[in-house]
Amino acid sequence: MRSPTIKDVASRAGISEKTVSRVVNGESGVHERTRLKVQQAIAELGYQPDLSARSLRNGGRFYGLGLVYDNPNAHYVIGMQEGVLSACEERGYGLQILPCKADSPQLATKLLVARQRARLGGLILTPPISEQPHILHALDEQELPFMRIVSASSEPDDGLPCVYVDDRSAAREITTHLIQLGHARIGFLGGDQHGSNIERYAGYVEALGNHGIPLDEQLVVNSHFTFDDGFSAARRLLTIEPRPTAIFGSNDEIAAGVLAAARSVGLSVPWDLSVAGFEDSPFSRQAWPALTTARQSPHDIAKAAALRLMQLIESTSHDTGDAAPHRFAPQLVVRSSTAPPRSAA
Repeated sequence: MRSPTIKDVASRAGISEKTVSRVVNGESGVHERTRLKVQQAIAELGYQPDLSARSLRNGGRFYGLGLVYDNPNAHYVIGMQEGVLSACEERGYGLQILPCKADSPQLATKLLVARQRARLGGLILTPPISEQPHILHALDEQELPFMRIVSASSEPDDGLPCVYVDDRSAAREITTHLIQLGHARIGFLGGDQHGSNIERYAGYVEALGNHGIPLDEQLVVNSHFTFDDGFSAARRLLTIEPRPTAIFGSNDEIAAGVLAAARSVGLSVPWDLSVAGFEDSPFSRQAWPALTTARQSPHDIAKAAALRLMQLIESTSHDTGDAAPHRFAPQLVVRSSTAPPRSAA
């Protein structure tokens, strides 16, 4: 069977090939109802734009994106992939997945080579790769368009394009929630020293300071974003006297480890120990009790990054315009893993 063509899409949608082309190329001025008809016809037929022909028609511009990541969190990675793919399908771009090692000394060179081999128009950089200045400057010097996803409490002042996630304000809100329940001894279990962990710790410290609670360094443990590390770190915290009445894990996987540690020493969650996580991953919803957490959508974050990168690629000048930094703020989700401490109750 032959592959469907733009002519087939036009016939199925009942409109001209020129209009279909405008929708595929993401051009403005197309009525939303018409755009939806074209997208439906594309989905029904399984039509795939010829990116090589499109590139030739547009002065050699490449219409493929590369998603660059080094992150063991499957929930995060899959969400990012689905978000970028959604944007690519809407705008007629191809997608190349580029897993890598963030600590590779030749990473910048490898990304530039991958760009040429796969004919990529630009790269989406995720943490921790997006937090490495030498990588960013190497790509910028070669005029390779990129959009980075970073954790920050305000717009970075380095002038490089990004989508940023305000982890600090969300962590401050989670810690404040625990304080308002009556907790004063709140442990913090951090993960890898990425920007997100640094920002979440800063939010924790700010909330304590806002309520006049001194920071107790004994209650802070940093290791990795894993269930096992959450379990072992929580076991350490629970030997301290007086022990914490609440523990905030820097991600849901750590917090799930805390739940297991509490059960292993005979503590009841939330009455003997309140537990909170971060990210609203499947860990938070499948745990028992379900975790209080901060909801963020890797899908939405990655889609926004992809759309802004496309704006950069398609711009006739170097003006970023609408591709300026975009802020995401994770939202507090209160579930049954947090409650007033037993004494307060």
